[in-house]
Amino acid sequence: MPKKRSGGGLSPTQQAAKFLGVSVLAGAVLAGIALPAFGALGLAAKGSVESFDELPANLKTPPLSQRTTILDADGGQIATVYSRDRTVVDLKSISPYMQKAIVAIEDSRFYEHGAVDLKGMLRALNKNVQSSGVSEGASTLTQQYVKNVFVEEAGDDPTKVAQATQQTIGRKIKELKYAIQVEEELGKKKILENYLNITFFGEQAYGVEAAAQRYFSTHAKDLTLPQAALLAGIVQSPSVYDPVKDDVTATNRRNVVLKRMAEVGDISEAEAAKAQKAPLGLKVKQPKNGCITAVKGASFFCKYVERVFLSDPVFGKTKEVRAKLWNQGGLTIRTTLEPQAQKSVQDSLKDHVYKSDKVAAAATLVEPGTGKILGMGQSKPYGYGKNETEYNYSVNSSMGGSNYGFPTGSTFKPFVAAAALEEGRPANQSYPAPYEMPYPATVQTCSSKPWTNEGNDKLENESESEKGPYQLKKAMELSVNTYFVQMLADIGMCPVVKMTDKLGVVQGNGDKVPEVPSSMTLGSTGLSPLTMATAYAAFASRGMYCTPVAIESITQTVGGAKKSLEVPKSTCSRAMSEKTADTVNTLLSGVTDSGTGKQAGLSGRANAGKTGTTDSRKNAWFVGYTPNLAGAVWVGSATQKVEMTDITIGGVYHSQVYGGDTPGPIWRDAMTGALEGKEAPSFNLVNIPNPPDKDRGDENDDGDNGDDNGDTAGDENDGFLTGLLTNGTTNGGNSTGGTDGGTFFQGQSNGNGNGGGRG
Repeated sequence: MPKKRSGGGLSPTQQAAKFLGVSVLAGAVLAGIALPAFGALGLAAKGSVESFDELPANLKTPPLSQRTTILDADGGQIATVYSRDRTVVDLKSISPYMQKAIVAIEDSRFYEHGAVDLKGMLRALNKNVQSSGVSEGASTLTQQYVKNVFVEEAGDDPTKVAQATQQTIGRKIKELKYAIQVEEELGKKKILENYLNITFFGEQAYGVEAAAQRYFSTHAKDLTLPQAALLAGIVQSPSVYDPVKDDVTATNRRNVVLKRMAEVGDISEAEAAKAQKAPLGLKVKQPKNGCITAVKGASFFCKYVERVFLSDPVFGKTKEVRAKLWNQGGLTIRTTLEPQAQKSVQDSLKDHVYKSDKVAAAATLVEPGTGKILGMGQSKPYGYGKNETEYNYSVNSSMGGSNYGFPTGSTFKPFVAAAALEEGRPANQSYPAPYEMPYPATVQTCSSKPWTNEGNDKLENESESEKGPYQLKKAMELSVNTYFVQMLADIGMCPVVKMTDKLGVVQGNGDKVPEVPSSMTLGSTGLSPLTMATAYAAFASRGMYCTPVAIESITQTVGGAKKSLEVPKSTCSRAMSEKTADTVNTLLSGVTDSGTGKQAGLSGRANAGKTGTTDSRKNAWFVGYTPNLAGAVWVGSATQKVEMTDITIGGVYHSQVYGGDTPGPIWRDAMTGALEGKEAPSFNLVNIPNPPDKDRGDENDDGDNGDDNGDTAGDENDGFLTGLLTNGTTNGGNSTGGTDGGTFFQGQSNGNGNGGGRG
C-alpha cells in the first residue's frame, strides 16, 4: 500500500500528475519561477515532461558533513576540524519554537501540501510576471531540502556548487521530481529534521545545532522564541541578515518571523509583541576550525594526524576517497598524545628557546615498544605571522616538514656502533683515531663498486686533544669523529645501511641515506626528530623497532549511527639482537653520565643518549631515552643560514652551541616532566672489558690526553688502519641552504667536512 502523505489531500504523485498534466502550465510555472523574462515560457514548456520522466528515480543523499573532533590519549579535546561546522541532531533535540519558526517563514503551508505547493507556485508566478523579475520564489521546504542536498554533494567545488544552485529550468525539474520522492519516503517530520540539519545559517554554521552554538552558545533544544525566530530569519539570506554584522537588519527580520508565526497561529499576538521587544541577546562563540586552534601547543601534532589520515591507504585506496571521508567528518579521533608529556615538551621548549630567537627548536617523544607519539612541539608556534610557521620541523616533508630534514651530526654514530656490534666487532673495539686524518681511500658499499676518496678530503675531531687510540666506549662518550670513520672503513657501509633500514632511518624527503662516509658516520644528511626518536626507541626496547603511530582509534557518526574505523597500526620488528641493544645502551649511558651529554642527564632513573653538532654549528641535537621513553630535540635554523656562535638563545648567551648545552637541557626537562610519577625501569647493561694491556696509562674522563685504558701502539688493528690513513673525500660538495622566510629549507648534504663535530 502506498505511504500516505502526512499533510492530507492528494498524494505527491497525484499532485505532480495534475501539475504536469496541464500542458503549458507546467513549463510556464517552472519558467516563471526560474526566469524573469516571460517570453521564455514557450521554450521552457517544451520537453519538460519528457525530461522529468528521464530523471533517475532515487535521490542519492550523501552523509551530511560534520565536524571532526581530535582527542588526546586521555580523551581531552585537542581541536575540531571541519569542512562544514555541523552537528546533526534529531527533531526531538530541536526546540519546538525553532520548528514552528522555520515553517512559518519559509513554507507556512508545509503540512498542508505535498512536495509541490501549486497555490504557492501560481501566486509566485503572478507576482514575478507583474514585476518582470523574480520577486518571489515558491519552493517548498522539501524542495529547498533537495537543493541543499545538491549543494552538500558539491562540497567545496565552486563549479559544482554553481551547478547545484543555478536558476535553470532543468534544475527545477530535477528538484521537483526528487522532492516528490522525498515526500513519499520520509514524511513531514523527517524532512523538517533533515532540513534543519542541512541548511546554512551563516557565520560558518551549518545546521541548527551549530547555529545555536555560534550565535547564542546554547543547544538547539534550548532555543527560546526570540532566538528561534532570529535563526529562522537568517536562512533566506545569511549574509544580509547576519546579526553579528548588522543587528538592526537582523532584528527587523526576526520581528517579521515573529509576526508571521502569530499570523499562522503558532503563537499569540501578545507573545509575538513581547518577543519583538526582546534584545537579540547574542552570545557569539567564535568558530574554532582547524589545527591552528589546537590546545596544549598540539597544532603540529594535529596536522600530522590529518596528514596521516589523508595519506594512509587504510582510510581509502585513493587520495580522493580519503579526502572525501575527511571532509565528510563526523569523526572522533583518539590520538596517542599524552597530556603530561605534551605539556612537558611545550614547557621545556618555552623555557629554553624563545619564539623570537634567530633559531628554532623541535622536540618529539616516542614510547619504545609501541611507536606511540606521546609529545610533539616546537618553539615557533603554528601560524602564518611573524615568528610563526606552518612547517612541522619534527617530521618528514611528506608529512608537512622541511624539504630534507636537518643534518644530525654525531647522533648518527650509534647506528654505526650497532652495525659493527652486529658484525661481530667487540664492545671494546679500538682504533688509532688521530686528531686529523684523510677519509679512507676506499670504503665498501652495498654494491660491487666501492666508494672512493677522489678529492683527498680530510676530517678532524672537535678538539686537538682528542687523539687516540680509543676504544668504543670512550670514543662514544667524547664523540670522536675519526674513530667512527675508521670503524666504518673496517666494516664497510653496507652493514650500516642494513641497520638504518631496519630502524626506519630515511632522509627528510623519504630517500635513503646516501652511501658516503660523511653521511654514514657524521650525520651530514638531513633527518627528522621523529625519525631519530623512533630509531633510538629501538635501543630502549632492546632491539625492537616499532613504526611511529599517532592514532589510537576512530569512531565515525553517520545518520545517528556510530561505527569504528580501522586505523594504522605500528609494525614492530627486530632491528638488532638484545645483546647489541644492551651494549649500545651501556655505551650511551656513558654519554649522559660522563661524556658530552652530561648536561642532559636525568636524575633518579636510567637514561642514555647522544649529542650532535654539525659543521658551522648550524644544527645541534640531543637524542636520548630511558627504557620507557625516547625523545629527540633539534635546535637550528630552518633555512640553515644561522651559525650558532656568539648567539643568545632563550635569553642565554652561547659563544658556541653544542648538542649537550642547548638541546640537551631541553631534552632533560621535557623527559623529566613527561616521566614524573612513572616507573623508572633499568637497562640491561653489559660489562665492557678493558683492553688487555695498559701501556698508555689510565683512562682520562676528559679525554684530553687521548688515554683509553691502555691501548698500545702495537694494537692488532694498527697494521690494517695504517693503510686507511691515506687519501679521502666524501663526494658531493657542501650543503646548500634555502632562502630565508621558511618557504625553503636546507638542502641535502653529502659533502665533506666533519659533520658530526663533538656534540
